[in-house]
Amino acid sequence: MPARRKGLLLEKARRRKIDAPAAGILFAAPPCARARKSPRWRALLGEPMPYRLSRVYNHWDMRDLARRRLPRAIFDYVDYGSEENVAVRDNRAALERIKFRPRTVNDVSKRDQSITLFGKRRAMPIVIAPTGGAGLCWYDAEVCLARAAAKAGIPITIATAATVPMERVAAEATSGYWQQLYLWNDRALSHQIVERADRAGAEVLMLTVDTAVGSNREHNARNDFSNPFKMTPRIACDIAKHPRWLLATMARYMLAGGMPRFVNYPEGSQMRVTGAPIQQSLSPSINWNDVKELRARWKRIFMLKGVASPEDARRAADHGVDAIVVSNHGGRQLDGAEAPIEVLPEIVDAVGDRITVLVDSGYRRGGDVVKALALGAKAVLVGRATLFAVAGAGEPGAHRAIAMFRDEIDRTLALCGCTSFADVNRALLRMPR
Repeated sequence: MPARRKGLLLEKARRRKIDAPAAGILFAAPPCARARKSPRWRALLGEPMPYRLSRVYNHWDMRDLARRRLPRAIFDYVDYGSEENVAVRDNRAALERIKFRPRTVNDVSKRDQSITLFGKRRAMPIVIAPTGGAGLCWYDAEVCLARAAAKAGIPITIATAATVPMERVAAEATSGYWQQLYLWNDRALSHQIVERADRAGAEVLMLTVDTAVGSNREHNARNDFSNPFKMTPRIACDIAKHPRWLLATMARYMLAGGMPRFVNYPEGSQMRVTGAPIQQSLSPSINWNDVKELRARWKRIFMLKGVASPEDARRAADHGVDAIVVSNHGGRQLDGAEAPIEVLPEIVDAVGDRITVLVDSGYRRGGDVVKALALGAKAVLVGRATLFAVAGAGEPGAHRAIAMFRDEIDRTLALCGCTSFADVNRALLRMPR
């Protein structure tokens, strides 16, 4: 190779910050030698590039980050609801129809968004909601979320269908570990999970009650996403287009021992995520006797998630339930179900101080959280917002998502003339007619 040509190649190599071999052929050094120094290789191996998070200004930006990183089948599984997606859209539309009536000329120089929930101070009025199969989005996603929640001073709820042992999450969740539960057809299997959560030190047992049967999620069929999982040409092609997800998530699971599993399922039913017996954890025979039985078994805070009517809220209080989550499962179960924010005031009025009321489904902004607490909720569970964050950028993404909620809640309180949630009530809102 002519000396002048080789010199140009070497100069180009220096500008690109890579090594040029003696032969003069330009290529990057092996990843094992440069991964610790090269931000491009760190990004390929799953570590988020700092400039990407610096350009994330809201949860919709975070969702877009996750959309680019995840295979379509997994992204759609998280993003979509059931059937026509009506409930998902209505959850957002109902929140947006509620308007603020801010009070001005108030001194808001000192603000505090902390709350007291179940006798403990929480730094923010949000809780990380249970999101099954989070491990498909990022390696050990539940651990990432638990660490972010602990740093923010808020609780995290772990799904029965988590891919990380509940004991490991409990060790990380120093600001509160809550355990979600499905009622299995074989009740003894559910009781195994209850006993294990008790030993792990769960502060709350949260029974999901709106999944008597599986929902009609047509997007799964369109994407060839089935259970048990089958590798189709469409899915293989899609995975090949997402090398960062393949390397940072699936490859790490394979190196650690194989496909992720529902490791908190009862003994004898720990299957791969892609082949787990989901229908076993859906019980169409669920009834109030089951609630009574679980109340007797669980000595700490017992909560029902998926309550959507004042009548059921009153019955929950009658059966000794400590708290409920007003929810339509984020629009993932019954399409066309009423948005939780719409029925929340009725439920709060129906139960009064007999039971603690929380809410979820569709919350993407700090202003949404303030609206919920003005209508009587004690806290808001957020699911997709933090799951998209960890899917797009791992633990740093989870920290960023919670920080955005904190900043937006603080700003909303200030602009509404409030210094804390003691000042927040229904007079702050104008409800749609």
